[in-house]
Amino acid sequence: MTVVIGILLACVIIGVVMWLLIIRALREKYAVLWLAIGVLVLILGLFPGLLATVARWLGVALPSNLIFGLAILLLLGVALHLSWELSRAEDEIRRVAEETALLRADLESLRERLAALEADRPAGDLPDQPRT
Repeated sequence: MTVVIGILLACVIIGVVMWLLIIRALREKYAVLWLAIGVLVLILGLFPGLLATVARWLGVALPSNLIFGLAILLLLGVALHLSWELSRAEDEIRRVAEETALLRADLESLRERLAALEADRPAGDLPDQPRT
């Protein structure tokens, strides 16, 4: 029964990731990780003795301990990657905010110059007013 559940879980993981990719709700660089996890779960579901063999090779007492250890390593890697992405996004947001502030200052300066030029011009010389 656990073999069937493992295979179904793997198919659900792969199916959901593919669906999220199709609707563009998940970026490709994150999908690779989830597809790899889905394929790994599928392999372990198809060959249940493989986990016990790998655990024995690595000197892990219980196969479930190997799964938990690998899951912790995976979560640490994901947390590190997301922290790196967040740092990059914060830098980009700061850069865009600085550029926006400079552009707003330039725009305000141009508006002030335009207002000064319009104030110096006679009323009939303004291009947006119809001449009679």
